[in-house]
Amino acid sequence: MCSCDENEYKDLSIKIKDKLGLEKSPVAIKLVLKEEDIPEGIPKLEKNVRHCEMVQMASQGKIFYSTAEEQSCKGGAGAIGLIEPPEKVKSGEMYYSLGRFSSLGSAKRTVDVIPKIDPIMKAIAYAPLESAPFDPDVVVIICNPQQAMQLAQAMVYTLGGRFEADFAGIQSICGDAVAGPYTTKRPNITLGCSGSRKFADIQSDEVIVGMNGENIGCVVNALEAL
Repeated sequence: MCSCDENEYKDLSIKIKDKLGLEKSPVAIKLVLKEEDIPEGIPKLEKNVRHCEMVQMASQGKIFYSTAEEQSCKGGAGAIGLIEPPEKVKSGEMYYSLGRFSSLGSAKRTVDVIPKIDPIMKAIAYAPLESAPFDPDVVVIICNPQQAMQLAQAMVYTLGGRFEADFAGIQSICGDAVAGPYTTKRPNITLGCSGSRKFADIQSDEVIVGMNGENIGCVVNALEAL
């Protein structure tokens, strides 16, 4: 899909939720390079929270956009292209200091391969897919492992092959679920991270699936065929 059709997105979201039995809505995400491209009529978020919290808010019905100023997690903001990642994040020092790695070197090697969006974006818009007033660049689904399995089956239904999950337990909903699918055009499944489970209330039985927005129609068709 290359043009915005709110009714079509509503239909696709309903089909995904019904087929998978989702309690939360798929989240439509749009990365905005220039201020004049911010979708009309969408309010700016009036509080500072993390990107993963914003995804959770959108999954529960909220529609809004944010700039770097509203993103309280600067590592996440860096992954989704709103700012240049802070030096302590880029060096691995932050994650090493948190005890996530045995050495600064292992932290740096991991941070170096976390997906990151370039160039620096002006804003990012969030909405439940069924009411998205824009074409999503990425669609994020918070679900349980069985639902993620069904999505993986749908993604290999037409062309075959294998679904390759790529994650390291850090920068999950920002790097793994948004930056990765956006930059590679390939879907990903990630198990969350300490930040998203603590601050965004990602539950112990939930995982996160991110996919390129252009492919959402094909995924729904495959879900219906299975």
